[in-house]
Amino acid sequence: MLAALTQVPVTVSPVRRLPQLFAGLWLYGASMALQIRATLGLDPWDVLHEGLTKITGLSFGTITALVGVVVLLCWIPLRQRPGVGTISNVVVIGLAVDVTLALLPTPAGLLPRILFLTAGIVLNGLAAAVYIGARLGPGPRDGLTTGFCARTGTSLRLVRTVVEVTVLAVGWLLGGTIGVGTVLYAVTIGPLTQAFLPLVTWVSARPAA
Repeated sequence: MLAALTQVPVTVSPVRRLPQLFAGLWLYGASMALQIRATLGLDPWDVLHEGLTKITGLSFGTITALVGVVVLLCWIPLRQRPGVGTISNVVVIGLAVDVTLALLPTPAGLLPRILFLTAGIVLNGLAAAVYIGARLGPGPRDGLTTGFCARTGTSLRLVRTVVEVTVLAVGWLLGGTIGVGTVLYAVTIGPLTQAFLPLVTWVSARPAA
């Protein structure tokens, strides 16, 4: 897991790592759309995004990208270095969530909504691990998490949970929607991401003896 906290230049195994990066980012945006369409409560960052969307009238994807830019400023005291993955995160996730929302209908009935929510949360944890594991630079939001982990030695699970709960409170104050899905996401996303990360983290091949 610690390997995923360290960036590797994009020139190293780009054919292997770039597709993993973009697949992870697109799936992350799709997972956001699943949770939105479930209408059972948004994940903490999307509670914030929704609140800002209500205030500004901008699309969900546009707000997601703009918040990503603002969060990058918080990297300065953590001495985090943006990479290809960082910039791609701002662009791809915002596009993916708007495209998926345009294609994905709101399910009718409680059971389909529960399935959308469950799929969205699990896919979100997997997608985050996939693009972080490409080691091309974390996204703006995950850069906060990995930055704290690298600087303090605290587990990814704990730091991510603290960040999500803080964002949730701010988003609620701005008018974002909170529900059972919000609580479920907040308590499971850290463990999910930490569980998936060792399975998808790119590790450089050792030279033959």
